[in-house]
Amino acid sequence: MIVFGSMKMISALTAVSVALLVGYGTARQPFAAAAVFVRKLFLSPRHLILFLSLLLIMALNKFELSLEAALPVPPDLTRILVGWEGSWQGTLQRALESPWLTHFCAFFYLVVFQGFMVASLIFYASAGKDKQYYALCVALLLNYLIAVPFYLFVPVHEAWDASSNIRFLMLDVFPTFETQYRHLSGLDNCFPSLHTSISVTMALVALRSGSKRWAMFGIANAVIIIFSIFYLGIHWATDMFAGVILATLAVAIGLKAGAWVDRSQVRRGRQPRLHKDELKQLAPSRLTDS
Repeated sequence: MIVFGSMKMISALTAVSVALLVGYGTARQPFAAAAVFVRKLFLSPRHLILFLSLLLIMALNKFELSLEAALPVPPDLTRILVGWEGSWQGTLQRALESPWLTHFCAFFYLVVFQGFMVASLIFYASAGKDKQYYALCVALLLNYLIAVPFYLFVPVHEAWDASSNIRFLMLDVFPTFETQYRHLSGLDNCFPSLHTSISVTMALVALRSGSKRWAMFGIANAVIIIFSIFYLGIHWATDMFAGVILATLAVAIGLKAGAWVDRSQVRRGRQPRLHKDELKQLAPSRLTDS
């Protein structure tokens, strides 16, 4: 059964996942939380600037492949990884491969990964968790800013492309992946793994959110994503470890920056004020779990 027929389908599924995750995190109607988020963007210049910075860096990331093509070809490090890792992903695939697991992993890789990113921003902003919002924005920016130079100057090909013993299982559920999705993720943009670094980043910030349910989902999402990059035949273990290190560094800096911005905003009395009805809809007592 083919699940992903086009990018439009992935976008639609992502929108649904964002709504479900926001509802899960806030225990409220997701459109109410989204409305508070949008209002906060208008009332708080810092919220808006960080959000627009994220959109800009993600847009520029699309041009990374064009820039890569214009630069001199750097040494390819793929063979080094093949030499010390072998093709253990193929062994994993032969032991566990099943249609339902392939669909499940592809769904998290393509849909939930980006859905949780958007939902996290809405959740933190609408719940008044400004420190976590600032920290996540800064950490995500650092993930991209640090990873892209590696993609340009330290190319590492995806595992399935380097070893005939590893299959690219994504094609079983998204046959047009190479024509529709590949422009967002270069074949030699493996080191470090952004899927790993961003999912771990979201999990680490979620652990500081004060919400047990949000933290639990963040951890589960990161574990599933890391398993999926191996099961689908995309990444090397080296990519994953580099992604974890990148996430740890980005979150450490993000939390410090978030705390500083939050303190300075409180001192200046520039916390955006919400209407009473909005506060009732998103009462803090309903946003944190005991």
